[in-house]
Amino acid sequence: MDETRDIRIKRLRLRAWHRGIKEMDLILGGWADRHLASADDATLDQFEAVLAEADHDLYQWVSGQQPAPTVLAPFLSRIAAEFRALQNQS
Repeated sequence: MDETRDIRIKRLRLRAWHRGIKEMDLILGGWADRHLASADDATLDQFEAVLAEADHDLYQWVSGQQPAPTVLAPFLSRIAAEFRALQNQS
């Protein structure tokens, strides 16, 4: 049986909020809550690729401690910039 869009979004949101590192839960889970419902299939694919990466690596890339892989860099930059902007509003 094929996965419906709603099920896929629920699965991605669950994976985003249950990463294992609280910082990545907040960054990815928050982004998922704000964007997944309105995301197109290409964005869902990109987010799923991000979720396939290890938390330690993701944190290094999002925090700017290490450069992100070329294929993920634009999407991770978007997530990181939005997270920083939200933190500055608090």
